[in-house]
Amino acid sequence: MAVTADGFLDDTTSQRLCISTEEDWAAVCRLRTTCDAILVGAETLRRDNPSLLLRDEKTRLRRRDAGLKPDIAKVTLTASGNLSPDLNFFTRGDADRYVFSVKPLPELEGLSEVIVQDAPLTARDIVSALEKRGVKHLLVEGGSHILEMFLREGLADTLRLARNPQIVVGNGGYAPFGYIVPKDAPRLTECLGGMEVATYTLCPDSTEEDLRRLEEAIAESRHCIPSRTSYCVGAVIVTVRDEVFRGYTHETSSTHHAEQEAILKALAAGADLRGGSIYSSMEPCSKRASEPKSCSELILHYGFSHVAFALYEPSRFACCHGASMLREAGVDVRVYPELGDRVLDVNAHLFW
Repeated sequence: MAVTADGFLDDTTSQRLCISTEEDWAAVCRLRTTCDAILVGAETLRRDNPSLLLRDEKTRLRRRDAGLKPDIAKVTLTASGNLSPDLNFFTRGDADRYVFSVKPLPELEGLSEVIVQDAPLTARDIVSALEKRGVKHLLVEGGSHILEMFLREGLADTLRLARNPQIVVGNGGYAPFGYIVPKDAPRLTECLGGMEVATYTLCPDSTEEDLRRLEEAIAESRHCIPSRTSYCVGAVIVTVRDEVFRGYTHETSSTHHAEQEAILKALAAGADLRGGSIYSSMEPCSKRASEPKSCSELILHYGFSHVAFALYEPSRFACCHGASMLREAGVDVRVYPELGDRVLDVNAHLFW
């Protein structure tokens, strides 16, 4: 986001307030090329009518060569449904377009999908839904309510805060930015054409460790005996003391899931699971009929702080909401769809 010297994202006039300098805006455009999708709220669409396009032709060509649309996906959310089909969001560029809404909307030309969610719309549900549609890196550009929603729910890994010390709007300010950055958040600072830019790391990058442990979980899932009534899943637990426990579906019981098997081994060894991490080849289940607690409920019960999985559970046996349930409780959830095909291969007996 870009803010004025007194902390506003906009003023109250009908004209768009350009806070960024040319150099800062060029950096934002470069940042867009590293993402899969860009999100702004419907109020921002109505006030500023942004196009949300990639400006770098090399990136657009590279995306086309990879079989992707040249522009990254556009995303917005609305409670009122007040979205004009003439907005640049719909008419400019070649991109997938998603609208999150609390009610069905009339068909709009160029719209890929209306994703209807319960009110109120939350960042955790938006992230989970976009992950299921192939979005891994999401750039959230505003407005104030949307930015603070992602930050408040702990679903922002990085905060890029650009301040223009030359612009003051005073009493005419609109959309003040009130989020307080944690004092211990690592920060990089730079000056871009007079803009004071601070990039905060709000959540450390766990990708390398996550991928390594998920490889182990997928290997564990290959020990499963294929069944027509359950998925073959593997799980790995790492405690804060670096103790490691593994399990796979039905390892010791015909009703146990992989996460449950690994948890039982850890408990038998006297391990403290609070603050630990659990890695599963598939999204932890959110509802069980054959056991008192689902895997997501067990994860919350024992105080895990980090969950990573490769594949969202297909809606074959149940409609799973494990990721959203865990995120709602404040658990850091990471998804790695690039490993999803390997999980499907292990479960090929259910799909072919």
